[in-house]
Amino acid sequence: MFDLDIRSRKPIYEQLVEKLKELIIHEVFQADQQLPSVRLLAKELTINPNTIQKAYRELENQGYIYSVPGKGSFVTPQSVTSNNEKVKKMKEELVKLISEAMYLGLKKEEILSLITEAEQTVKGGDNSD
Repeated sequence: MFDLDIRSRKPIYEQLVEKLKELIIHEVFQADQQLPSVRLLAKELTINPNTIQKAYRELENQGYIYSVPGKGSFVTPQSVTSNNEKVKKMKEELVKLISEAMYLGLKKEEILSLITEAEQTVKGGDNSD
């Protein structure tokens, strides 16, 4: 489930954060689903439990998960109101990236193709639009 590269310059906890975000975004972990416990994941990945705890704390700060004392960590259901600020920031970043891509020679059709590709990965290949 988790492919972590111990030789990478990127810290293990950051790799874990990215992988968990990817699994949440692709709905492998559903809303309100419990994540593996820190101890279990540490044992499974053979890494320090503090590293797992740091990754979970970061995911909680970013709003992807929430913790219930004595119960564990769970995937946060996405609500429209809490996402408004994130969406606004992301749109601004996308405009900058798309502008830079076009400046570097990417055509509109290529960008639209990338959007379609991203949409298919999020929907699990279901392109019912």
